[in-house]
Amino acid sequence: MAEPLHAARILITGGTGSLGQTLVRRLLRGDLGLPEKLIVFSRDEAKQHAMKSNWKHLHRATDDVWYHNFDELIEFQIGDVRDFDSVQRAVSRSDVVLHAAAMKQVPTCEYFPGQAVATNVIGAENVIRAATREPRMRTLVGVSTDKACKPVNVMGMTKAIQERLVVEGNLHQDHCRMVAVRYGNVLSSRGSVIPLFKQQIATGGPVTVTLAEMTRFLMTLDQAVDTIFAAINHAAAGEIFVPRVPSARMIDVATVMIGELPIETVLTGIRPGEKIHEILISEEESFRTGEREGYYVLQPQLPELAATDFPRALESEFSSTDSIVTGAALEHLVSLADFVDPAMSGPGAPAAA
Repeated sequence: MAEPLHAARILITGGTGSLGQTLVRRLLRGDLGLPEKLIVFSRDEAKQHAMKSNWKHLHRATDDVWYHNFDELIEFQIGDVRDFDSVQRAVSRSDVVLHAAAMKQVPTCEYFPGQAVATNVIGAENVIRAATREPRMRTLVGVSTDKACKPVNVMGMTKAIQERLVVEGNLHQDHCRMVAVRYGNVLSSRGSVIPLFKQQIATGGPVTVTLAEMTRFLMTLDQAVDTIFAAINHAAAGEIFVPRVPSARMIDVATVMIGELPIETVLTGIRPGEKIHEILISEEESFRTGEREGYYVLQPQLPELAATDFPRALESEFSSTDSIVTGAALEHLVSLADFVDPAMSGPGAPAAA
């Protein structure tokens, strides 16, 4: 495999989240070359302290790891993507930005749409603007979601705008390639359905499912990272990489996880902003969707960036109703889920499959 990140200084916004921690683990493993520095950027000092304490192999809670922090491979920086100055300071010392910071809970974004805009839109614009101004920057990857496709909720709407900001960011500079990835629900990420079902089962139930017919794309944290790495390796400016992933009915996921336990399943109804089925690529987008290295590739809408000579890979939309898994295949998929907690992860922790 190519080593595009060898000796690179990499900034991970939202680096204390489930995805961010898996990115750190995979980058330290040298999957794309051994970086010179990893900057974990987030606004949550408690999560940073928990992650830092574990990754620095502390033996006592009173050990101070801060003073030698900047001499080591992993650096933790408190900052908020909403604050341009803190973003600019981090970006100015980086070659690559993996932008994973986001408000991602659908109901929360419905009740606080202004906050979602501030983080997912203005925060993304701050990261892109800083990268545009920093000559050493060479790659920016924005992390998006299936909810950005034909969005019906605030979270999806803000992520759809973020995708457009990433694409547009390529027009006014030529030193930084800006690309995006778009994928569905990550099995073991914080706030996803698998940890919720596990908790409900552990306490004797009931397990709550919104609608019996609801389907979702499902993938593991490592598959999410694989998609980001594929974009780093193979995406051209303005392209969006989309993985080919299976989907499942949420009621089937609950049934598999409950197994033979005497636990009830309760239908609670759809939550604010939720879709019944998700779409990763719309019918309209299918006309500009190709394929590369096993991934769907969305060409940018802007003609200045779009390729014109690619074979079309889809004849219609890519929906979570298209590739539903059941039975043994679903049991295997669910078995791969392993929730990542900042206090439990690190070099010696079990890998998130």
